[in-house]
Amino acid sequence: MKLKAKTDDQISFRELFKKGDAATKLSYIFMGMANLRNGQIIKGLLFLLLQIGFAAWLVVNGFHALSMLQTLGTKSQGWVMDEALGIEVQQPGDNSMLLLLFGIAAIILILLFIFLYIVNLRSARKIYLLKQTGHRLPTLKEDLNSLLNEKFYITLMSVPLLGVLAFTILPLLYMISIAFTSYDHNHLPPKNLFHWVGFANFGNVLTGDIAGTFFPVLTWTLIWAVLATATTFFFGILLALLINAKGVKGKKVWRTIFVITMAVPQFVSLLLMANLFNGSGPVNALLQNWGLIDQPIPFLTDGLMAKITVIFVNMWVGIPVTMLVATGIITNLPTDQIEAAEIDGANKLQIFRNITFPQILFVMAPSLIQQFIGNINNFNVIFLLTGGQPANSNYHSAGETDLLVTWLYKLTVNAADYNLASVIGIIIFVLSAVFSLFAYTRSSSFKTEGA
Repeated sequence: MKLKAKTDDQISFRELFKKGDAATKLSYIFMGMANLRNGQIIKGLLFLLLQIGFAAWLVVNGFHALSMLQTLGTKSQGWVMDEALGIEVQQPGDNSMLLLLFGIAAIILILLFIFLYIVNLRSARKIYLLKQTGHRLPTLKEDLNSLLNEKFYITLMSVPLLGVLAFTILPLLYMISIAFTSYDHNHLPPKNLFHWVGFANFGNVLTGDIAGTFFPVLTWTLIWAVLATATTFFFGILLALLINAKGVKGKKVWRTIFVITMAVPQFVSLLLMANLFNGSGPVNALLQNWGLIDQPIPFLTDGLMAKITVIFVNMWVGIPVTMLVATGIITNLPTDQIEAAEIDGANKLQIFRNITFPQILFVMAPSLIQQFIGNINNFNVIFLLTGGQPANSNYHSAGETDLLVTWLYKLTVNAADYNLASVIGIIIFVLSAVFSLFAYTRSSSFKTEGA
């Protein structure tokens, strides 16, 4: 009895196993059997060879990688006495870093094989349904043609997807996993082993010894992100309004002058500013020569002054960007509303507060959120200007002006505390993701997106 036309997902794999022929049932054990039985030789052989290759890898390497993932190594590298030679020789040991990487890669390969196994069952189901409805099975040439036509998106996405798995997902999982290990300066591979410690690193950062550094750095990071975003946003809008005001001559010249700061590479501007505000730099030298100060102002060596300085320098770097965006919005604002408000007697401040600014904020809200997240992770301004200095003896590998992201860098490069750095990275991601979702879903841009 023929079935009515069914799509591939209208029959479950369980039902397929019950109603399918012997070749279909064998496909649950040996991949590609249904294809081989029904003339799709090359496709069936590919499924079968991939299964054989996966089984061989699992026996040779896979089981070992998964078993070593549990312990991350049991044999340390060291020196042992060779009785035959009469000297100590180096004894090779396990490398916890490689064992962790290979273990995660093994899990990803297993998940890929499960996906391939499901593809095999879907192929068997498609063959079963086509035969039941009396349709001809597609040939290899037709399958290949479909990958270049109606299924061309699969062809295009396959290679990038493998790249994402190998160069994004795998490293990301590896770095997240380090947060749950003892991988620090006392357990550096290959000489030393590290092991799983669960959530101990999170407890150390949030409530343990590192909390005395984490919470001050987190507080400064949030203060910095708010002030850096707010100052560049408001002063950028103010600058755009001033340049675009009626009666201002040479608008293009003024815009060009401020855009030049964007043309210069940011690291050049920041290194130049670091020299200008140095204790013996030109700014202090000029102020002393003019008799305005007796001692150099500690722009970069005092905690509070350094924080004020980095916010000021960030304004120099960031205001032109906001100015350009705001200029585009201002030039496209509906003039009839502004003219009507002027006729009704509204002054410039009232027009800005009730008409101009709300429309600018409506358009720039997503960009403003992006700027805030970017400032949380603003590595360049802090690292190139102050390097996180001045130092604070109460902090662990951090200075007064360090953000979470620059502290993370120091934990890896200087202190080699990779587990703590991974914890900080996870916290930065959670903080950024939660704020982005919370702020964007409550913005006017999101609420009126459908309209």
